[in-house]
Amino acid sequence: MVAVHIHLIEICYMTSYDEYIEDNLARLGMRIKELRKAKGYKNYEQFAFEHRISRSQYGRYEKGQDIRFSSLCKVIKALEVSFDEFFEGFEKEKHTDMQEEK
Repeated sequence: MVAVHIHLIEICYMTSYDEYIEDNLARLGMRIKELRKAKGYKNYEQFAFEHRISRSQYGRYEKGQDIRFSSLCKVIKALEVSFDEFFEGFEKEKHTDMQEEK
């Protein structure tokens, strides 16, 4: 019985952890897209092409798929923003989203 209880706790933790990652990747993708559009690029393909980023991979980033840190650095540099500017309001938005869900 104890083993079953521990397994259920592990499942709950992993689900929560997975949801946390997926949620933040989605928000990261939305932020990348928002900043790209603010730079005047209507489609991601042109932006990726001009900045020597794989168009298919860049499209995945905007859709919230996993991104390596080195790739994120390249995207942030192409967007011509600092890390502080890129992540500005990131945590605040999350807290606002969570309160709206309640």
